Amino acid sequence: MASNGKGMRGRFAPTPSGRLHLGNALTALLAWLQIRSAGGEIVLRLEDLDRQRCKPELAAQLPGELRWLGVDWDEGPDVGGPHVPYEQSERTALYESVLDELQRQGRLYPCYCSRADLQAAASAPHGLDAEGPAYPGTCRELTAAERAERALRKTPSLRFAMDAGAAYRFEDGIAGETAFPGASGGDFVVRRADGIVAYQLAVVADDIDMQITDVLRGWDLLDSTPRQLALYEALGCPPPRFAHSPLLLGADGSRLSKRHGSVSLQELREQFGVRAERLVGFLAWLAGLHDRIEAAKPVELIAAFDLSSVRRQTVTLPNNWIELLTGKKIGTEF
Repeated sequence: MASNGKGMRGRFAPTPSGRLHLGNALTALLAWLQIRSAGGEIVLRLEDLDRQRCKPELAAQLPGELRWLGVDWDEGPDVGGPHVPYEQSERTALYESVLDELQRQGRLYPCYCSRADLQAAASAPHGLDAEGPAYPGTCRELTAAERAERALRKTPSLRFAMDAGAAYRFEDGIAGETAFPGASGGDFVVRRADGIVAYQLAVVADDIDMQITDVLRGWDLLDSTPRQLALYEALGCPPPRFAHSPLLLGADGSRLSKRHGSVSLQELREQFGVRAERLVGFLAWLAGLHDRIEAAKPVELIAAFDLSSVRRQTVTLPNNWIELLTGKKIGTEF
């Protein structure tokens, strides 16, 4: 990755498939604080490759919701910049050029496995991570004749061949010293059978192109890091520094969802009249930046921000989190 001469560059890259919720806001706030506390630049990028899941109206609302929270950016779909476009759905030419380079290196192979094949692999002892069961390499050693026969029945996806003998170690800014074996997760898809470029390849291509030096994202993506490190290595580019922020869970210990009530920023504003400063103070308390809930603007947290203070792995919302956030008893007028 070439130096841009401007120090640290970070990014926030949401997927516009749902309204911005507490977990997204926590990651966005921490990513913003990390970069702004170092005087760096921030990019807003929309990861909207899967057009069936992503909604244009949500993509249009995202910048406004982030600005309401109090975070800003130097480049993005609404402000432009030297790395336009900032929507992944419009960056396919870049991804195809990266795929061509990996194909030239012999690092890709077609995979004809069906969904049923992959489900069957899930019951085998190959290991499991955030990406699902490790791929057992079924199609990696197929002969040319076998591939031709399978191609008559199914359009293949493309997989990146991991080096099983490699080990990936890195110092995570929050998780600390982290290591994964090269076989972790197995060979992974870089282009789906329907032609959509997969997350792993797109995010690496974008971060290289946009000269991102520091990536702070959710803990659930920690398992993606060895795959991305392998891609950086294959493309001859040094990786960014990684930090994985705590995963925010509901009071029952499961991922945040509708069953946990009003967790989107829009719902918190409309149903409870939550102010941005109160929400920022609540998120800072959850993350471990403050020992109590105090309303604050993000800019007021910059001077004292210390990445080492951020909690690791998971943060579980207390049962009375709405009362803590609003400072009022449930059932009173908001």
